[in-house]
Amino acid sequence: MKLHHLRPAPGAHKRSKRVGRGHGSGKGKTSGRGTKGTGARNTIHPWFEGGQMPLQRRLPKLGGFSNPNRVEYASVNVERLAGFPAQSTVDPETLRSKGLVRKGKGPVKILGRGDVTVALTVKAHAVSESARRKIEAAGGRVELL
Repeated sequence: MKLHHLRPAPGAHKRSKRVGRGHGSGKGKTSGRGTKGTGARNTIHPWFEGGQMPLQRRLPKLGGFSNPNRVEYASVNVERLAGFPAQSTVDPETLRSKGLVRKGKGPVKILGRGDVTVALTVKAHAVSESARRKIEAAGGRVELL
C-alpha cells in the first residue's frame, strides 16, 4: 500500500450543498436564508447580542485603582517558628534559608496563627499584635527592622 492509495472511509466526506444555483438545486432564490432581515442581507458580527446591551458597554469603564506605593509583605505565622531551637535568633535571612519565605520576596511580617512554645528573638519588618503577645508570653523578644 502506498500513500496515494489511502482513501477516507465511505461516507466520511459529504459534499456541501451549493446554494444560490437556481430552483432545481433546492437552494435557489434566497439560498436558504429566508426573506428579508439582517440574516438574509449580510453577516452579523460575532459580538452582536441581538439588541441586548453589549458586553463592552455593560462593563464599567474604569478598572479601579492600585496603589504603586503598596508594601507587599512575605508573611510567616508563629506556628512555623516552633521548629527553631530555644534562644535562637529568627530574622528574614534565616527564614529564607529554611524556605519559610521565598527568596528575594520583600519585607517579612510575623502573623499570629498557631502557638509558639520556645523563647526566640524575632527580628522582622512588621509583627502583628497577637504574634507579639504570643512570642513574649513564651519568653521571647521582638525587634523591628
